[in-house]
Amino acid sequence: MSMLKEKNILITGCGRGIGKSMLEACASNGANIWANARSFSDAFEDHCELISKKYNTNVMPVYFDLTIKDQIINAVKIIKASDMPINGLINNAGITYNALFQMSSHADIRENLDVNFIGPFILTQYITKLMARNAGGSIVSISSSAAIDANSGRSAYGASKAALLTATKALSREVGVYGVRANIIAPGITKTEMLSSMTDETIEQTANSTALARCGMPHEIANVAAFLISDMSSYITGQVIRVDGGM
Repeated sequence: MSMLKEKNILITGCGRGIGKSMLEACASNGANIWANARSFSDAFEDHCELISKKYNTNVMPVYFDLTIKDQIINAVKIIKASDMPINGLINNAGITYNALFQMSSHADIRENLDVNFIGPFILTQYITKLMARNAGGSIVSISSSAAIDANSGRSAYGASKAALLTATKALSREVGVYGVRANIIAPGITKTEMLSSMTDETIEQTANSTALARCGMPHEIANVAAFLISDMSSYITGQVIRVDGGM
């Protein structure tokens, strides 16, 4: 398993859930990784070191909050100073939110947009410039099936993820000439901490409504992301790939 050997990748939101699985999936395939978490913790540092030793690759913690532009800029400076060309970016970090349209507060709408769309948009602007200078790279943005299906109670969350989806598709048309690809993964219901915002009944009903009649697992999303970052997907760009068990 070495389809990402000699690739240098930034993954946001590596502290838990899908991002944590992406860290391991990419490292196991030989990638060097800037592993993002929002804030420093000994546990995250230890986990990065463990993954690095396990797969004999470089896992470099980098801390920034997607809602704070100065922190994003500082992280990009760290990447530039490493003198390692950046080959991949996985925009994974995000938050979830469930509320009916009329019950969605201004603060929650704004937070969803800031974390799920505006932060990744700004980060991608900076990273894309670095990739263009290196004449190549791959960007994967993690959207959601809610961005496509417009589920009841998911208007603010779905809209923020739909914005990320559309921006990434538009980006793919702008940067292809530089050898940079950009694709979107739209996961369905996936067994992570984010399911805590849903009732057990809703989780069961949604899982049973899929063709596979179960929730997805984080590694199943991570494996698709690793493929899209790799050269095995070299002629795929501007695509939305649903990883949802057949919703």
